[in-house]
Amino acid sequence: MQPTRHIATAGLALFFLALSPRQADEPVILGFTQEGAARELALEEQFDTYLNVDNLRGWMQRMTLKPRHVGAPYTKETADFIAAQFRSWGYETTIEEFQVLFPTPRTRILEMIEPEPFQARLEEPELPEDATSGVRQDMLPLYNAYSADGDVTAELVYVNQGVPADYEELERRGIDVAGKIVIARYGGSWRGIKPKVAAEHGAIGCILYSDPRDDGYFQGDVYPEGAYRGEHGGQRGSVSDMPTYPGDPLTPGVGATPGARRMSVEESPTIMKIPVLPISYADALPLLRAMGGSVAPPAWRGALPITYHIGPGPAVVHLKLEFNWDLAPAYDVIARLRGSEYPDEWIIRGNHFDGWVFGARDPISGMVVVMEEARALGELVKTGWRPKRTIIYAAWDAEEPGLLGSTEWAEEHAEELREKAVVYINSDSNTRGFLRVSGSHTLERFMNEVAGEVTDPQTGVSVLERARARRMVGGDAEAIERSDLRINPLGSGSDYTPFLQHLGIASLDIRFTGEGSGGSYHSIYDSFDHYTRFGDPSFAYGVALAQVGGRAVLRLANADVLPFQFGNFADNVSKYVDEVVALADSMRDDTELKNQLVDARAYELAADPTHAYVAPEREAPVPHLNFAPLLNALGVLLVSADGYDAALGHPVSSSLSRDARGSLNRILISTERLMTRPEGLPRRPWFTHQIYAPGLYTGYGVKTLPGVREAIEQRDWEEMAEQVVFVSEALERVADAIDRAATTVAGTTD
Repeated sequence: MQPTRHIATAGLALFFLALSPRQADEPVILGFTQEGAARELALEEQFDTYLNVDNLRGWMQRMTLKPRHVGAPYTKETADFIAAQFRSWGYETTIEEFQVLFPTPRTRILEMIEPEPFQARLEEPELPEDATSGVRQDMLPLYNAYSADGDVTAELVYVNQGVPADYEELERRGIDVAGKIVIARYGGSWRGIKPKVAAEHGAIGCILYSDPRDDGYFQGDVYPEGAYRGEHGGQRGSVSDMPTYPGDPLTPGVGATPGARRMSVEESPTIMKIPVLPISYADALPLLRAMGGSVAPPAWRGALPITYHIGPGPAVVHLKLEFNWDLAPAYDVIARLRGSEYPDEWIIRGNHFDGWVFGARDPISGMVVVMEEARALGELVKTGWRPKRTIIYAAWDAEEPGLLGSTEWAEEHAEELREKAVVYINSDSNTRGFLRVSGSHTLERFMNEVAGEVTDPQTGVSVLERARARRMVGGDAEAIERSDLRINPLGSGSDYTPFLQHLGIASLDIRFTGEGSGGSYHSIYDSFDHYTRFGDPSFAYGVALAQVGGRAVLRLANADVLPFQFGNFADNVSKYVDEVVALADSMRDDTELKNQLVDARAYELAADPTHAYVAPEREAPVPHLNFAPLLNALGVLLVSADGYDAALGHPVSSSLSRDARGSLNRILISTERLMTRPEGLPRRPWFTHQIYAPGLYTGYGVKTLPGVREAIEQRDWEEMAEQVVFVSEALERVADAIDRAATTVAGTTD
């Protein structure tokens, strides 16, 4: 396990010096011999000289001229353009096509019929300051993909952000949404959770709106004066139940090829069962202003110039939605640079290129970075260099509706990927700010090392140092105490999901964020004009991301021994184990307190002869929970991790033979696979990873040790005991592999 160091504030300067670029005469890089490290550092310096910021700007402008949703003509044209670029850089390039369900709206009606008539506009206007906002051909209107068809009329209930805790508050207030239409503001969870929870509580329709408190005038000047969402801006998006499974809703687990066996729309568990529609805050204001009932609690109040009421009613609305439930083509661009020594070990780097409309920030700001990385590697090939491992660059289509392009490709090639894929590295959107790294913690130390080598364009320090400074300012004590920074665990929301959580391939998600905020997300104003004013005007952080991603790809492709380190992984798992134990203890204390209050209230009612006695419901106490198998497995993992990290050494010993390195690398590749269980998680077998998964009711948000954690949250103690065993077995499998890796090293370097 990585040791911690307690450093006084006065010693920070010395600490940062320790993280500064290493001396040229002592090259040390994870996974390399000293001689190999010297060659790698020289190669990376050469790689940097090939990066050209003008390419990022030019490609973005070209690819954002027209809408690029699934099945749009310009989407295929863009796929062909990207493929042609890869071919020109020397990559073996193909376009793989899948046929995926992609509903588009035929009818959209939202009107208030009581207490006064109002017709929602449901349209984003053209702006003279935004050149593409008037391009209407092939443009999708505001809608939510995978909403149900429906024609419903009912009273309106305001449910805040529409997450489970909000419905608990409604229940405390005696408000029932059954038979009602709910209106929820964006935020607090992924959008698909909101209609899911609403339907579970009996609602017959769901309206989503963007409140100005979250990304509108409350945050800053609205577009085009500033970056934030204007009154008529809206947020498109998918509402498929991705925590059940992502990808094509009709073909779970298999690629959506023309001959694939498909469910019917009615059979698919991920398509919403009630109609859902997103609207602007200009359209939401008359609805919310017409509502009565109790005043919403302070935390529920947005920034519209009204008093927020919960309802139900007196606002009554009519919502009618009809969709074309058609299959559409999705085009994945796959470009390969064959490895010279280990061609059957694949380093995969990906980004999607489809957008809800023009999608400059999401996703083209990331796509142009990935393309420039690939072009620069192509320039290295021209000098005679070849990677040891095969490098695959992927441009995914159909990410926006629910990770369809990447998921269908991963499902179609599942067996080959399980055999050959080493790491998947994802990007999505990129902007000015701070490096954010999320992913498998076996790569945590590796990414700290990479981040320490890239200079932040604004401050001149490394992007690692700048990220550390931000965490310190935010009160993160570990940013001072640890020798490296934790990376975030992965939930869902982008194309790493099928690789990590379905196939057990170690994965990363990298991007800069934090200083290019705004309200263009999933609107027609996510445009070249918006991005070049407010996102990353100079594209300097695009180049910085190419330096981070390029170094990660090059080091993984060229490493003598794959740079997996297990001390950081074990440390993070230890943290997650502490969290689930603390969650159970907290639930036990809360239950005891609640039952004391219930007993006191029951006594009070019994003593009052004017009231008929109604005994309040007591909650079943939390039983003794046996975490021993999990704690024991964690102890074994900690010892094994320390043993391997110490045995391998830093740098890698040159006495480790090529055959030994090959055997060792195969063991290392297997470790993430060993964290999976073929049967998957309860009620969602597609998600096989036992350490990381999106939460059932968080969507994008991660749940670590998900089987155990969610069983505790649901008070299912039998399931919790079962899941503890499954996670423990996974940790033991990983520890055994780590021990075999350490034995392989020791047997060839003694």
